[in-house]
Amino acid sequence: MEIWINPACSKCRGAVRLLDAEGADYTVRRYLEDVPSPDEIRDVLDRLGLEPWDITRTQEADAKELGLKEWPRDADARERWITALAEHPKLIQRPIITAEDGTAVVARTDEAVRDAMGR
Repeated sequence: MEIWINPACSKCRGAVRLLDAEGADYTVRRYLEDVPSPDEIRDVLDRLGLEPWDITRTQEADAKELGLKEWPRDADARERWITALAEHPKLIQRPIITAEDGTAVVARTDEAVRDAMGR
């Protein structure tokens, strides 16, 4: 299991605390430092069953500068969104846990973290 975190994020810290309390075996990826490639983002999206706009933090300053709220949310625009996430990793929703069964979850709640541990 791997968890993508921003240590400054309270949801990320809470997820890590819960993983530790439950004795989970996981690795931490500080995705702002170890930025995911477009291929890694595509893989996580496939594992999540989501589209890039579904995991984009549209309230971030970078999102506003890019005008993301106005971008189309369709198959033709998918790669543009993925490129934006790779070039501006702060836009990626967090934390994301990739589970051992090949799935992933956006682990913003204790229930989501427990769900990932059970996969």
